[in-house]
Parts: sequence; C-alpha cells; structure tokens
Amino acid sequence: MSSDPVRVPVRRTSLLLCLGLSALLASCQVRPLYDDTAATRQNLGAIAYSDADDRVELEVRNQLVFMTGGGAGEPATPQYRVDLKVESDVRGVLLEQSSDTAAAGRVTVSADYTLERVADATVLKVGHRQAVSLVDFPTQQFAKLRAVRDAENRAARELAELIRADLAMVLGR
Repeated sequence: MSSDPVRVPVRRTSLLLCLGLSALLASCQVRPLYDDTAATRQNLGAIAYSDADDRVELEVRNQLVFMTGGGAGEPATPQYRVDLKVESDVRGVLLEQSSDTAAAGRVTVSADYTLERVADATVLKVGHRQAVSLVDFPTQQFAKLRAVRDAENRAARELAELIRADLAMVLGR
C-alpha cells in the first residue's frame, strides 16, 4: 500500500512530460537548410553575376552560372545581382631541406560577394567564403603549373558550391 501513492505521481509526471515533449516537437518545423523547391530554383535562375577579372574568378563565376541557372546561362532580365570578387593564393607547405623547394602546397581561393535585388537595389546578403585545395608540386615546371591550375579549378568549384548554398538559403525563404 505504501508504494501506490509513489507510483501515481511518477506516472502522472512521465505522462505530462511525454505530452509536453510531443507538443513541443509538434510545434517545430523541420526543413532543410535551403529548400530545393521550384520557387528557389526560379529565384536562383534569376541571378546575374559581375564580370570576372582573372581566370580563377571566371572559373567560379562560370560554375555559379551553371549551377544556379540549371545549365541555361544567365537570365535576360535578372531579378538579382551578385557582385563577386575572387582571389587565389598558392603557398608551399612541405619544404625539402636539401633543395629549399616546396614538395606540396595549398591553394586557397576566397571570395567576397554581395547579393542585391535589382528592382530596389536592396542588399540581401554580404558574404565571404573560401575553399582550400591541396597540391603536390612535381619537379618539372610545366607539370607544377598544371598542378596548381588543377588545384585552383577544384577549389573554384567547391567555392561556387558554397556560395550557391548561401544564395539558396537567402532566396529560398
């Protein structure tokens, strides 16, 4: 008999706790970081990008145009504009002591971008992203230049994917 009064409050407490958690979870809306709905794809397809100043910036820009436009290119009448400034940096990280040359390196491609609505020139997002790609430096000079270019291209593709995700997050709301 002495255990019955203890069990009833524990059952009530656990029942109330379960109901409270159920109500809390029912009020939450779980959705992806950015919706890949038709409206989001349409907004991403309505973006124009600034002209590129160098090869790496052109690579990032072209990847963004392809990813946001669905392969159709830039729109004739854009609703949004992205001002893009990309920089690339190559650093040697593993130094050979005997020849004082780098055997491996790191290519960092970074971008500052501004998304604005064309109709009223409202800035919707200002961001900075960077991507890093590792590279092995061969002893031949041409092969080294080609390895650096390939690493820049890899980093540019990754950077474009990050920027696209940011743009989708803003335009998918």
